[in-house]
Amino acid sequence: MTAVRTIAELDRSSVLHPFTQLKDYASGKIGDPTIVAGGKGIRIEDAQGHSYIDGFAGLYCVNIGYGRTEVAEAIARQAYKLAYYHTYAAHTTVELATLSDRLVRMAPGKPSKVFFGLSGSDANETQAKLVWYYNNLRGQPKKKKIISRERGYHGCSVISGSMTGMSFYHDHMDLPFPGILHTGTPHHYWGAEPGEMEESFSRRRAAELEALIVREGPETIGAFIAEPVLGTGGITPPPAGYWHEIQAVLRRYDVLLIADEVICGFGRTGADFGSTLYGMEPDLVTVAKGLTSGYMPLSGAIVGERVYAVMEEAAERVGSFSHGYTYSGHPIAAAAANAVLDIVEKERLSDRARVVGAHFQRRLSERFAQLEIVGEVRGVGLLGAVEFVADRQTKRRFDPDLKVGARISKAARDRGLIARAMPHGDILGFAPPLVVSEAEIDEIVDLAYRATKQVMDELAKGT
Repeated sequence: MTAVRTIAELDRSSVLHPFTQLKDYASGKIGDPTIVAGGKGIRIEDAQGHSYIDGFAGLYCVNIGYGRTEVAEAIARQAYKLAYYHTYAAHTTVELATLSDRLVRMAPGKPSKVFFGLSGSDANETQAKLVWYYNNLRGQPKKKKIISRERGYHGCSVISGSMTGMSFYHDHMDLPFPGILHTGTPHHYWGAEPGEMEESFSRRRAAELEALIVREGPETIGAFIAEPVLGTGGITPPPAGYWHEIQAVLRRYDVLLIADEVICGFGRTGADFGSTLYGMEPDLVTVAKGLTSGYMPLSGAIVGERVYAVMEEAAERVGSFSHGYTYSGHPIAAAAANAVLDIVEKERLSDRARVVGAHFQRRLSERFAQLEIVGEVRGVGLLGAVEFVADRQTKRRFDPDLKVGARISKAARDRGLIARAMPHGDILGFAPPLVVSEAEIDEIVDLAYRATKQVMDELAKGT
């Protein structure tokens, strides 16, 4: 038995994979796992020697690209020096204190402190607890409900999974929990009324949010959580005027704004943070993914001055801040993050994402916008999506059984390109590493285009 076969069988018999049809995988119906063996730049290689352009940076993570020895060396140095110590009772490390100061200086809003975890899911779980804690401390014990958006993604733990506005994260798992509410998706293409311009659509979405707050009782609404750009919900930039209108409502009813920057943070949109690009002034900011480019697990809940001031003032009355994880502020993860942010700053990856991203958006539109099965081409910076429909004029969707998006994704992969079939429609999503070149963008777009044409031909033949 070959080494590849051995590993595949070990995996099939012992690993519980996320978002995998368990019976089909256990039986071998969907084939062997892809054993990822290495990576360099924007490409990964499997154990059988096949090379793929990673057009999705893992899961929006690997902003600096694969194989950066600077980060590996930082991890090794810290591991040799001190592999682990906790951060309870005011223990810290040089890397952690340095990273925290760095994030406070660069984050949007008026940041004050950073609490560290391991994933965007646990960071958003922390944000929910901070909302509840803050309102308890300031004598607003009813102000606890958190509003998210349909198609928003904020994780898949208990509360973060409840805040995620996608039913398949809830089905059969007793979610969402009470106290988590959802308002409309800010997607003009699907949500606008006939003839409604983006600014008017944004005002309507804000009015719907306000109506929800009034209906529930403003004294019960603690926070609104949102991604600057919808990620897993379809890679959808906000319509014109959206964040101006939404923030006016939140200020009117004393509702905290949690900016989930897990995808948008550290340059992905062409700005350091999505909040900066769209004029958001968050009270709490969630970061992960690009913080370490996926080289180590690390997340941060960045706490703004407004919230932290209440927490500190109440400390003599309530005692210690009773929240923490064994691996909060892990020294190796902090060292990795500092090394990654060094690269982000030195190579000006936010600027690169803006410039190369403009080329990316232009090339996507040039190749896809006129195809008869394309309803919308959208994106910002190095985030992009192409949404496919059966009829462009009526926006009629394809029969879900045709699995058009998944077929195009597979056809792209067969050509050596990883692009993601997004949920909630037939959507092909892109989020390449920020180190991608314009020539590599051309290659990505060309491979995706040829995959799309292949599936178009199959649909025309009824296959």
